[in-house]
Amino acid sequence: MSQMPQLPQLSACPTCEEPPQSGDRYCDSCGADLTAAAPPPGTAPAGSPPAGSAAPEPEDYPLAAPAPAAGPPGGAASGAPGAPGAAEGPGGGADPRLNGGAGRPRCVACQEGTIDQDGYCEHCGHAQARERDHMERELEGVAAASDRGLRHHRNEDAFSVSAAALPDGSPAVVAVVCDGVSSATRPDDASAAAAHAAEVSLHASLPRGAHPQQAMNEAIVAAAEAVNSLALEPGSAAHEEQLQRHQNAPACTIVSAVVTPGILTVGWIGDSRAYWVPDDRTTPAARLTEDDSWAAQMVAAGLMSEAEAYADERAHAITGWLGADAYELDPHTASFKPDRPGVVVVCTDGLWNYAESAEEMALAVPPDARSRPLHSAQVLVGHALDGGGHDNVTVAVVPFPAPQGRAGSA
Repeated sequence: MSQMPQLPQLSACPTCEEPPQSGDRYCDSCGADLTAAAPPPGTAPAGSPPAGSAAPEPEDYPLAAPAPAAGPPGGAASGAPGAPGAAEGPGGGADPRLNGGAGRPRCVACQEGTIDQDGYCEHCGHAQARERDHMERELEGVAAASDRGLRHHRNEDAFSVSAAALPDGSPAVVAVVCDGVSSATRPDDASAAAAHAAEVSLHASLPRGAHPQQAMNEAIVAAAEAVNSLALEPGSAAHEEQLQRHQNAPACTIVSAVVTPGILTVGWIGDSRAYWVPDDRTTPAARLTEDDSWAAQMVAAGLMSEAEAYADERAHAITGWLGADAYELDPHTASFKPDRPGVVVVCTDGLWNYAESAEEMALAVPPDARSRPLHSAQVLVGHALDGGGHDNVTVAVVPFPAPQGRAGSA
């Protein structure tokens, strides 16, 4: 997730009086919106943060040693995020016998207030569990998991995993991962719209015989159009701003992988990544994508080493994203022909902040990842949470080559 502008800081939460941590937008104790009570900033940058304009997050992302193999926290919701516009209920935990006004459930924390449409208690401000807080999905040849993390009030990541049939009947396995830009409006809707549109596009083009790289390019363009359309929806909170250069329009990053029996294809815009991790860990792993970020630009220009660039407070300012206020649409695609079996790890920066290099990612991926992709996705999410969970965490694990079983849409 890209960096967010610095917000005025309160000394205590207006609801529960707990002191917030520096940079928090929501109270860690009760979930109250701290920005609503904070004084208006003097000058705050608007829109998705291009390089050089985003303020630093309050803490760095220290790398942690790989966590022991363990499942994620309980309460997992099975399934990928739905298409944009799907309603999210306030979620589990509430006793169905304790209904509030208009049939709305009561708060799981205070048992008094009812839940508003954003999933917060109208009495105490406590955030309720949402379907997207933790999601998992597994199909033959691919699995993914997503978690809200430990610091954010909602999950702004989204994913889609599926399988399609190529013209010769062989399978093509698809994984799409998107990360909403927090400083933009409706980042959760943006990521869901992009993941859904990319999946639909790939399922239309791959069975027609399009080369996976061309299909990937078309999918990213379709995802961008879906995100752009959110900015122009009548009645949206940002509609007036969209009429003025689409400032602060919904935005997200995207990374996707298509795996067939012989070819691995990736496509991306932003700083979400794909890694190659072979079964034989004596051979090197590899990062398959290059970030659209300030840090990557500094390294590419030879101005800083990778370690220096990613230690800088501007490192995570993105220079490419999907959204109506993006500078230009420049999809990146690449195809590979691995000579040995392994897995593709497709993830947001909520994971790779804790396993940045290809070597560190390979250490975090369980050795049986190709035969147990869902377990591996769970372990990787746990690795990020054990490391601090500063961001939403989403990862898809795609075995290579694609399984030779029955192909078809999922």
